[in-house]
Parts: sequence; structure tokens; C-alpha cells
Amino acid sequence: MSHDHDDPTGAAAYNLRRRRLLQGMSALPLAGLPTLGFAQKTPTAQAMTTGKAVTDTEVTVGQLHSATGTMAISETGSIQAEQLAIDQINAMGGVLGRKIKVIKEDGASDWPTFAEKSRKLIINDKVACVFGCWTSASRKAVLPVFEKENNLLYYPTFYEGLEQSKNVIYTGQEATQQIIYGLDWAAKEKSAKKFFLVGSDYIWPRTSMKIARKHIEAFQKGKVAGEEYYPLGHTNFNSLINKIKVAKPDCIFAAVVGGSNVAFYKQLKAAGITGDKQFLLTLSVTEDEMLGVGGENFAGFFSSMKYFQSLDNDNNRKFVEAFRAKYGPKAVIGDVTQAAYLGPWLWKAAVEKAGSFDVDKVVAASPGIELKSAPEGYVKVHQNHHLWSKARIAQGLPDGTFKVVAESAQLIEPNPFPKGYQ
Repeated sequence: MSHDHDDPTGAAAYNLRRRRLLQGMSALPLAGLPTLGFAQKTPTAQAMTTGKAVTDTEVTVGQLHSATGTMAISETGSIQAEQLAIDQINAMGGVLGRKIKVIKEDGASDWPTFAEKSRKLIINDKVACVFGCWTSASRKAVLPVFEKENNLLYYPTFYEGLEQSKNVIYTGQEATQQIIYGLDWAAKEKSAKKFFLVGSDYIWPRTSMKIARKHIEAFQKGKVAGEEYYPLGHTNFNSLINKIKVAKPDCIFAAVVGGSNVAFYKQLKAAGITGDKQFLLTLSVTEDEMLGVGGENFAGFFSSMKYFQSLDNDNNRKFVEAFRAKYGPKAVIGDVTQAAYLGPWLWKAAVEKAGSFDVDKVVAASPGIELKSAPEGYVKVHQNHHLWSKARIAQGLPDGTFKVVAESAQLIEPNPFPKGYQ
């Protein structure tokens, strides 16, 4: 339900709203924000000097994800989480006293479409920022547009690293926080020395596996027994499964993406490759994908992520409750969904710290922003525009949920350009 229009004015109403806000703060996953949205409103002429869609009462942002095509299985959660955060922020009074209006575009799992829609949002709609993309291919497609037009993208997916842009805030993990942590855990806890690498055929899996191979061979003195890639949307993995059976790896290390996961895990199970017999660690199955894959097909396998819906902390309990209140009691939340939820809160905090919606000022204000309310736990924006985050490993259960079995002792400093891996 929208509360855009019931905006009482006057001191009594202000005090009532403030009292209600303070009473309700325990129910809303608030950020460690410098203001609570009721500060003196910055005049529009000062709050926006570069011609973006900002009025005295409203600020327009863009949302750009795949609502259709093979990536919709993964990206729908991001769309939902960003909208939830925006609704919660609007219920608090918005950003610099302005309600957030969202223009949604569908990248349709097609990289040129992502580029075209990003141009529309930035140039035609004049949005203040965009929450969007999932695959690295879509991010690479839109990046030149954001840099040329000087707009700001909040990108939620774990990715291969090797990138840093003034115009992107990366709210997911880069390789050192996911791939290297996961491989080290596999070697230490599962004594894995021989790995079989498999991924979808585009930039993220290929670069991730290049980093993985380097880490296995050069740093762990292990062996890569096979490396295979398949097109997005691929559904027949029988020849791959035969190769895996011949290779007998200690660990199948997987980065299969989107809808292909459904066929991959069903066919592994049908071939007798199950979690009780074979150690498998994936970078790309979260609770979102599990809906399609089915817990019975993934049970016993492991995922390396920073967030799982089963995380036991107050922030996460409130987040899951709010998400299910909005999207239904059976709604599930995966790693990227949670990282997408952080985007609007980090943007709000940076805008209010800057006192402006101007991209350059928001960018300058972003490093050091802390989010104490993040469902994953405390996160902080690094100078390199990535987040300090913890890494975690969880095992899939037959009911489609995950049980966390390992967690980094500390927040891992993001390092998108690790030495020795380029």
C-alpha cells in the first residue's frame, strides 16, 4: 500500500510521525544513516544541479534487471528486494525528504538490450541512479553508458573482480571474497586436491575459473582434472557428466548460471552423482535458483556465498519477515537478492551524507558508508567501491534451504585486483 499522499504537515503531525517512526524503528531494518529523512529539506536547486529527475517531492531512479528470459530465475529476487528497500525508505519519508519513484526496465537476459535500456533510463528518463544488472555480461554492456553519461549503477551480484569504476557501487562479492575463500575451505576441510571446473560460457564463469585454476595450481599445488563451459540456457549435461565420472575429481567446482542449473543438478542426480558420494562446491546456486533446481537434487552439495536466508541474526529475521509479508510466506531470498536490497539503503545514506543527488557528490560521499542493518551483518563501502563483507559456505538441504557450515572470522577486505591472478 502506498503512503505517498498522506503527508500531514504542521508540528503536531511532525511529532506524531517522528514518535511513530521511533516506535517502529525496531520493526524496520534501518541503516546506520546520518539522517532519518525528516531533516530540513534541501532546496531542489541545491540538491540536483545536473538536470536529473528530481522535484521538490520526488526523485526518480531506474531499475534494470531481467524480468524475462533465462536469467529471470535469478534476477526476480533482485527486483523484489530493491522494491522492498525503496518502499521502506519511502515509508520513512524518502531521501532528502523526497519519495523515490521507480522506472522499471527489462533487460530480457540480452546484453544489447541492457545497454539500450540503460541509455533510455539515463538520457530520456534522467534517473538519479540505477539499481540493476546481474550477469557480468550485462554489467560490461552498460558500463560504457554509465561512464560516458556519468550516472551511478548499484550492482548486486558476486562477480569475478578485475574491475573498478567511479560509476559503479558493487554490493556483491568479488573473487577473493568468494572463489578463493571457497577453494581454501575445500582444501582445508574436505582435503580437495583434484578439481573439475564447469561453468556457463560467458565472462563471469570463464574469468572466475581462470582465477580458480591459478589458485588451485599455483597457490594450493592442486590439480585441475577438467574444465568445461556450456552456453547460457544449455540443458543437456550428459557428456559433461561422463567426463566427470572418468576424471573422479575430489571436487566439482561449478559456476553454471540461470535456468541451466535446473537441468545440471537433475541430471547429476539421475547419473548417481549426489552429495553423499561427491563433493561439489558452487558459486552460483542460491535460494533463488533452488526453487527451480529442487532441494532433493542439490542436497549435500555446497555453495560459497556471503548470505543465506537461514542466517541467524536480528537484521536478517526482520528482513525475511518484511520480504515474506510483501511477497508471500513461501518467498525465498538468495545471496544476490540480499545484496540488491543493500543498494537503495547505501544510496540513501550517501545522498544524505552529500546533501545532494548529484552523482559526483554521491560518489565522493560513498566510501566509508556503513550499513549496520544489513541482513548479512555489518557491511562498509571501501574506497574501491566494493563492500567489506564476510564469506560463508553452506550445505544444501533436501527441503531447499541451506545450513551454514563455515564463516570467515573477519570481514574480508575487497580486493578486485588480487596480485598474481590477472
